[in-house]
Amino acid sequence: MIEFFFDCSSPWTYLGFHNIQPLAAELGVTIRWQPILVGGVFNSVNPSVYASRDNPVPAKQKYLSKDLQDWARHTGLRIVFPPTVFPVNSVKAMRGCVLLEPLGKLVPFAAAVFEAYWGRDEDVSQDSVLAQACQQAGVDADAFFAGIARPAIKAQLKANTDELIRRGGFGSPTMFVNGDDMYFGNDRLPLVREAVMRRNGR
Repeated sequence: MIEFFFDCSSPWTYLGFHNIQPLAAELGVTIRWQPILVGGVFNSVNPSVYASRDNPVPAKQKYLSKDLQDWARHTGLRIVFPPTVFPVNSVKAMRGCVLLEPLGKLVPFAAAVFEAYWGRDEDVSQDSVLAQACQQAGVDADAFFAGIARPAIKAQLKANTDELIRRGGFGSPTMFVNGDDMYFGNDRLPLVREAVMRRNGR
């Protein structure tokens, strides 16, 4: 099993979300999706992210944009970076992922949110954008908005975020192979592949 801790507000997670699914299918392993709030992680254990946003290194920012476009092309995706609203408040979207996971709708909903934000530069903090994502995923929007307001859903998202911090995570996407072997970032997926194969004696 691969655990995938993620927040839709991360461009690298947009790439990793798409890339890990065919990898898991090829290896015959399941993915346990773990929605989090990456801002909560940054606040607790990785505040340097905010400093780098406030005082960016121009050469590094230029390369970051190129790197993202290279990876997007490699993955077959279109990515807008930076989007008009960045960073974005993803709390409703991520509560929605928690709500929809047991209903088998997390993946299509998250895919719609990722595409809206990173592919079409839409503000996924807005209810109208989330309602459109619900429609794409075959989810009733009224039930969605009622569901994400439930205390249990809010608490589960916080619990997922706290769990990632407790296990040593510091950003999104963070992946664990068989519970104890941590990998961070879309570019670590080749190492995830090797870890799964090693664990399975391949």
